[in-house]
Amino acid sequence: MKKFNFRKVLDGLTASSPGSSSGSNSGGGAGSASTHPTGTAAILREEVQETLTSDYFQICKTVRHGFPYQPTTLAFDPVQKILAIGTRTGAIRILGRPGVDCYCQHESGAAVLQLQFLINEGALVSASSDDTLHLWNLRQKKPAILHSLKFNRERITYCHLPFQSKWLYVGTERGNTHIVNIESFILSGYVIMWNKAIELSTKTHPGPVVHLSDSPRDEGKLLIGYENGTVVFWDLKSKRAELRVYYDEAIHSIDWHHEGKQFMCSHSDGSLTLWNLKSPSRPFQTTVPHGKSQREGRKPESCKPILKVEYKTCRNSEPFIIFSGGLSYDKACRRPSLTIMHGKAITVLEMDHPIVEFLTLCETPYPNEFQEPYAVAVLLEKDLIVVDLTQSNFPIFENPYPMDIHESPVTCTAYFADCPPDLILVLYSIGAKHKKQGYSNKEWPISGGAWNLGTQTYPEIIITGHADGSIKFWDASAITLQMLYKLKTSKVFEKQKVGEGKQTCEIVEEDPYAIQMIYWCPESRIFCVSGVSAYVIIYKFSRHEITTEIVSLEVRLQYDIEDIITPEPETSPPFPDLSSQLPSRSLSGSTNTVASEGVTKDSIPCLNVKTRPVRMPPGYQAELVIQLVWVDGEPPQQITSLAVSSAYGIVAFGNCNGLAVVDFIQKTVLLSMGTIDLYRSSDIYQRQPRSPRKNKQFIAGLTELNDSPVPQELERCKSPTSDHVNGHCTSPTSQSCSSGKRLSSADVSKINRWGPGRPPFRKAQSAACMEISLPVTTEESRENSYNRSRSSSISSIDKDSKEAITALYFMESFARKNDSTISPCLFVGTSLGMVLIISLNLPSADEQRFTEPVMVLPSGTFLSLKGAVLTFSCMDRTGGLMQPPYEVWRDPNNIDENEKSCRRKLVMNCPSPSQEIGDHQYTIICSEKQAKVFSLPSQTCLYVHNITETSFILQADVVVMCNSACLACFCANGHIMIMSLPSLRPMLDVNYLPLTDMRIARTFCFTNEGQALYLVSPTEIQRLTYSQEMCDNLQDMLGDLFTPIETPEAQNRGFLKGLFGGSGQTFDREELFGEASAGKASRSLAQHIPGPGGIEGMKGAAGGVMGELTRARIALDERGQRLGELEEKTAGMMTSAEAFSKHAHELMLKYKDKKWYQF
Repeated sequence: MKKFNFRKVLDGLTASSPGSSSGSNSGGGAGSASTHPTGTAAILREEVQETLTSDYFQICKTVRHGFPYQPTTLAFDPVQKILAIGTRTGAIRILGRPGVDCYCQHESGAAVLQLQFLINEGALVSASSDDTLHLWNLRQKKPAILHSLKFNRERITYCHLPFQSKWLYVGTERGNTHIVNIESFILSGYVIMWNKAIELSTKTHPGPVVHLSDSPRDEGKLLIGYENGTVVFWDLKSKRAELRVYYDEAIHSIDWHHEGKQFMCSHSDGSLTLWNLKSPSRPFQTTVPHGKSQREGRKPESCKPILKVEYKTCRNSEPFIIFSGGLSYDKACRRPSLTIMHGKAITVLEMDHPIVEFLTLCETPYPNEFQEPYAVAVLLEKDLIVVDLTQSNFPIFENPYPMDIHESPVTCTAYFADCPPDLILVLYSIGAKHKKQGYSNKEWPISGGAWNLGTQTYPEIIITGHADGSIKFWDASAITLQMLYKLKTSKVFEKQKVGEGKQTCEIVEEDPYAIQMIYWCPESRIFCVSGVSAYVIIYKFSRHEITTEIVSLEVRLQYDIEDIITPEPETSPPFPDLSSQLPSRSLSGSTNTVASEGVTKDSIPCLNVKTRPVRMPPGYQAELVIQLVWVDGEPPQQITSLAVSSAYGIVAFGNCNGLAVVDFIQKTVLLSMGTIDLYRSSDIYQRQPRSPRKNKQFIAGLTELNDSPVPQELERCKSPTSDHVNGHCTSPTSQSCSSGKRLSSADVSKINRWGPGRPPFRKAQSAACMEISLPVTTEESRENSYNRSRSSSISSIDKDSKEAITALYFMESFARKNDSTISPCLFVGTSLGMVLIISLNLPSADEQRFTEPVMVLPSGTFLSLKGAVLTFSCMDRTGGLMQPPYEVWRDPNNIDENEKSCRRKLVMNCPSPSQEIGDHQYTIICSEKQAKVFSLPSQTCLYVHNITETSFILQADVVVMCNSACLACFCANGHIMIMSLPSLRPMLDVNYLPLTDMRIARTFCFTNEGQALYLVSPTEIQRLTYSQEMCDNLQDMLGDLFTPIETPEAQNRGFLKGLFGGSGQTFDREELFGEASAGKASRSLAQHIPGPGGIEGMKGAAGGVMGELTRARIALDERGQRLGELEEKTAGMMTSAEAFSKHAHELMLKYKDKKWYQF
């Protein structure tokens, strides 16, 4: 009688319940989890104590790096020294000293038209394209909106906030000017209507308001600029126009001279006009800075519009006139420029991108003092630069922010947390030698805010790959980002001549050097990249400069499912000398040579590797270049998976044709095989050829991934593999089992090429060849079919679809079922959900590794999952994450090292030996649809979790969190899911980010310690955390935007200047614009919307000492408000008492002289 184990039933129920709910939430379908606790596997499960719970996880955004995407406007606080940039997407980036970088977002997503700081008040006003004003509170680390004011009937075109004023002037498209109280965000009843501002005789509308500013000489006078060229000097007290200025060219901008007697306008014809208030009938001076000189009496030549001008005065030198645009029309190819006029000197600074806006940074915030400009901040479409005005050659400041992430479009990313701490210093020291020179020697002028390191101390590195073939290493520690080192992979290739690219590189029309995949081992410093032109480059790190030839190999990787192979009984060529293998193309042994035009191209790479000696500076130096070559006139397919083992000295990569394994120590190809050939036998050297047959059988449930069917009438006959004939492994330069000779596939077999009836080549046969693997529809039936022995159904594998290699992983593991010892293995995952384990036979002695051959052969072990395989990982029997073995880094070019130190030092990370007979290792495998945990060597499936049914996973990684391993997944439907290991219990499932762009899928990546990132726009990296601890500590890590600084005192104007220089009386805006005198504005004109960052929101968000200070300030504000109300009531009572006294006095006078009988 079979014994019933009640505990196992409970274990199964416990594991299945959470999986079901997780699958349903994330994918919209019913997911499930199940266990199979049989034999020693059940004992192994009980030894793992999982410590992670759902309380450890929470999703939140941390910081955004890079240049603000599609910028629109710029603002600067001259006292706090912080800069704000608005964008078309409704975002605001606020920058201060390095580390002070804040991102805000309008919920509406409307474009930001203009930004205005409340100077030294810790607040910011934004005007958006949906005609709404917002007041942002910057006194907290995450700015929040305090108030909003939505205009209903008029469109906002320009805003102006005078220094130390609480009244904001708002110009509209209709030409009217409204006034808003900043404190209450309520519209004043005081309105300057356009028809009151212009003369009554004017018959045309002056156009939208393009400029507003109060006079530096008299705050009671407002300068209003209209688009059609009309300028009105408005007296706010008398509510009339004091003077009007007319010009026949449209106005783009206006700026005052600090004395308030003159102002300068920029116009659409490229002219600058200087106006004097004493003679407004015509301009005091008119210049066209970039126009050709004309004869006297003739109008200057028109130029492009001057979009903005700033007129800044200096105490000890001539004033600065700075403007953008205004170039001559005959210079069509000239780049956008900024012109600086200082005295008689005119300097034109050409920019790489169009100018969006610029601001002159001045020493004083007071508009009626000498401005003393010291820098110009120029916002370009794709960059931010600051020009030093204190030096005659106008150098630019070195930008401390990572504004050049998009210097070339980002094509892939990699994220490494808690990496070796010395790496950052090493990379920085190497990268500092290649920095650009010629920057200003002064400190970066945008230096506001405060920032400290916080509690996070572990080093982080982000690597970005770019379309031009460059690689950038970034220091991402403590939520900052700083450039460390830049590597240009295109330097290993010859520059393509005009017209040559079309002949060879037909995979991509442009960007042939674009980086597709990155693999980095921080411990060994081995770095490997694959490019869009089907190449792999392996780099080693060295502190020494060398000059050497670049070693290259060429690999012929094809999918010969219907090619006819005829073995030839030729003798094998002798084993060539290794030195003859090193130059480029020495390993392409095809019988076809590089074809002339009109003939089928074969065995040629897409790019040409440099054959001359190349100087390699310190840093990463190319060790080996591997290129896939053309086959029968078809270009090589792009690489879909990549893995490197520094301990084994092997690199493996695959595409939708098959798998290649290369020994980068001996510079030889170990394996080059089609995916189907990997299944056919556990011993690739002793297979028997099959007889020819028609390809009509299909396994039940196999999904066809071809974009068009192949005619089944074509007969196919071939030997066991296209690369193995007569018992020899015939991949280029690989070793045979017995003869010890290296054979080339072309030297051993003569291939009969297709005739006129050859079917057309299809580039994207598998979904995994694309940027996102498409979901497969019938995985379940295919999985059931493949659970049986793979070797017993070889014939059913022969199908028309291409099975791509989607994941690779080197590990010390059990290659075959019930193995007693671990050995070097390569895990191979395919687009059809199959997992194959390839055994690696390495020389036992370290000295023999450089001479003895490495044997590579499939072990015959097959595992299966739903969907394309994405990632692998291994754990020991205690649940600890096992790291792949690696070689300790040593400088390959260090001449001082003795013979003993030249030996390789390997860290194998093997599981602890155990006397018990049973399983010793977990293997975690995640695909697009599900995750499985197997125990090895029994290959028992312990846990299964169907993550999603209706969507598919884009990115999955096994990461370390709080010293425990977990599986992190990002799904195409926007869900981020975390599962504990090895039980696959759901810890977190949040609908975070829907897949709206392929860029997100290409760049999303997880790393250890609860960190992740993705490219949120073409120019910005968004970092996020899924760690509850980091979410709690995020406030301490962010910088402070506002720091208490005393406002500088105004300069003493002197007695005579105060007497003759302008209005001596102070201007009371409250009396003029307040409700008592101006009345209430129409309710239909604008709607006040309280923001979430108001007093109540601040009370809830405040905590600790800052919270107490905030609450104290709020209490003071409330007390001040109550005192103000009391003062208003007192004033009302006094007015009422005075009126009563007046009436009583009048009554007394009326009846003073009357007798008693006259009443």
